[in-house]
Amino acid sequence: MKAVRFGEADTYEPEEGWRRVALAGSDAFSFEWFEKPPGHSSPMHSHGNEQVCVVLSGEITVYTEHDEITLEANDSVWLKSSERHRFENTGDETANGVDIFAPGRSFDFWTDRTK
Repeated sequence: MKAVRFGEADTYEPEEGWRRVALAGSDAFSFEWFEKPPGHSSPMHSHGNEQVCVVLSGEITVYTEHDEITLEANDSVWLKSSERHRFENTGDETANGVDIFAPGRSFDFWTDRTK
């Protein structure tokens, strides 16, 4: 068993107000809690991981090259490997959620993009 205490977990802030926290996971899958301020959007991107996003609070609109969907608390979406997408907080309050990636990944996905 491997426990991860939220207050002691690895944290990354790709941009001001957009925070990600690494939860328990493995090479097979990883979980990242996030908070995203109103109006914030991640850039359009893709990765080799499948991704499931579960919105815990607030509102997130997910855009792909061919579709968009707005998610509210307890809604989820699955993105296949290499599907281009971006997430935007289209609500009036900070949105919180959990992203699940398979296979697992680290924050290197974002930090390596800026090198």
